[in-house]
Amino acid sequence: MNPILEMLVGRHYSTDEEDPVAVRAMPVVLRIERTAPPCRTDVLEAAAAAAIAVCLDPRAEPGGEWHEEVAAWVRGRIRKVSRRARGAHWEAVQALPGITVEVGGAQVRALVPGRVGQAPKELTRLQISGSELPEDEPGPVPPHARLLWLNPRVEMTAGKAAAQVGHASMLLAPTLSEEELKEWAAAEYRCAVRTPAPAEWDALTARPDAVVVRDAGYTEVAPGTATVAVAPRTPER
Repeated sequence: MNPILEMLVGRHYSTDEEDPVAVRAMPVVLRIERTAPPCRTDVLEAAAAAAIAVCLDPRAEPGGEWHEEVAAWVRGRIRKVSRRARGAHWEAVQALPGITVEVGGAQVRALVPGRVGQAPKELTRLQISGSELPEDEPGPVPPHARLLWLNPRVEMTAGKAAAQVGHASMLLAPTLSEEELKEWAAAEYRCAVRTPAPAEWDALTARPDAVVVRDAGYTEVAPGTATVAVAPRTPER
């Protein structure tokens, strides 16, 4: 198994926070242009794919240029911080180490994790707030996409939800077989983010194979709130 995936097995995940100077986080940058903002679902699906793509990139493996930072982050608390960018600021973050994923015109760049207190100016000048996007009607689930289900009873900004689906794609990866991981990688870690009916959510989270992301409650939601659920064999809607 991939060494980073081995670190993920059996871990408890939340968005629990520490001293912002010492904590490590994966920055997730959402491209939200003023004149032509992307669809919310596309942004979330791009964020989910970008987060796991960084973790499973060859550069994150032992001996790779990203390994030390990614491994240190995975060994600690898994935290992501979403920021929004447009224009020249978006172009500037492309020079920082990470992976950009595009889905339906939406672009998200997940960066190699690092200490929040040592983030470069290209990142710190980006705003964390203001990432709200209206709800939309997603189309059919793409082939080979992995389903991530948002809690229908919880309201989150696009930035908050982007971090949560990024946690979910990471939690999903260690549950897949080697062959399933290869197929997913070939599909560029494509994810489909959907919101089930409340009864469907309850049935999903009651499944023994369900993986649920629970938030620490420091921003937007109450402590312990289930935000996203994943079941590897969840039927497509």
